[in-house]
Amino acid sequence: MTEPPTEPRLEDFLDPPTRRLEDWAWLWSRDQEFPLRSHRGLLGRFLVACKRMLRPLVKVPQNDLWERQRTFNLILLEHLQSALPAELSALNQRVAHLETFMKEGLDEVMQHNDALFTRVDQKLDHHRRATGELSGRLGAALARLPEPGVKESEATETLRRAFDESAYLDFEERFRGDETDIAARVSAYLPRLAGHEPILDLGCGRGEALSVFCNSGLAARGVDSSAEMVAHCVARGLDAVESDLLDYLVAVKQESLGAIVSFHVIEHLPPALIDRLVRLAWGALRPGGQLILETPNPLSMVVAARSFWLDPTHVRPVHPEYLASVARSAGFESVERLDLRPFPTRDRLPEVSNADVGEELHSTVEQIHRLRDRLDDLLFGFQDYAIVARKG
Repeated sequence: MTEPPTEPRLEDFLDPPTRRLEDWAWLWSRDQEFPLRSHRGLLGRFLVACKRMLRPLVKVPQNDLWERQRTFNLILLEHLQSALPAELSALNQRVAHLETFMKEGLDEVMQHNDALFTRVDQKLDHHRRATGELSGRLGAALARLPEPGVKESEATETLRRAFDESAYLDFEERFRGDETDIAARVSAYLPRLAGHEPILDLGCGRGEALSVFCNSGLAARGVDSSAEMVAHCVARGLDAVESDLLDYLVAVKQESLGAIVSFHVIEHLPPALIDRLVRLAWGALRPGGQLILETPNPLSMVVAARSFWLDPTHVRPVHPEYLASVARSAGFESVERLDLRPFPTRDRLPEVSNADVGEELHSTVEQIHRLRDRLDDLLFGFQDYAIVARKG
């Protein structure tokens, strides 16, 4: 049962005043007078008495103005009470209509958007298939030509090289790893390279290392024998040139570089060229300069027997002790080996818990653990390693 509304009180209009229009209509229609009060004790009561005496003297001369103001207030309240609900209702209807219109419009746009993306995906699939077929036809046609080294036209040689480079760039994107992941690996060398500028990146590839160096404020240039790779770097705003790596090192001014780095390049070279690269690098570095060579780790059987041979351009794995001896023979005084990228725990041999066996077998479990660790290091270990050689 709904309780009848209570009559307003004068206190409702004091600070903070009521927001109900009905209460204000009651106030102005009754022409209510606010009581005179004070909290100042004896002085306050005296002031209240004076105000009560003076109120008629002030009110009578202002009756006409007061009555007009009261009438205006009542008319305004009446208008608000009659017109405002209708206007608010109309406004709510317009807002509801606008919300419905926007929802329907967005639904229609999303439907068109989905259809558009579906069409784009279909076209992309069509172009992928067409590109794959064209690449296959081109590869088949090149396979019919004489083997490289046999006399062939310059145009054929250029076409064959462009095809091989494009295929290898696609291979890099598929199997070498995400550029963000590679950039994170390269960033680990930044503390070592600080203050060793300029840096030369031999075999810069897609420019992941160059990008990390430049973003860190290090002066760096890359060189690669692949025109496709160099064009990729230049498009990213990196300093890279196309050249044979050894020819470029021969032309470099002696003792002009602070550091030379090469990531996953030397495994593409025969031993004689690795030896020459290291000796040329020693000549190009100034005293205190660093040579960093990173390559797959052949001490891991999983790498040496499986992942290393995924790239058909790999010549042979490079043993870390051999590479260190080449660096020392070239004149580098300090040679350090860094083991990089351990295999994730989930890929390694599992451990046997002592909790799974009785106490009398704990010593046997310890022997199994030692054997497991040796076997695990032999099979897995680290995926890559780097030789850091410093010129005296």
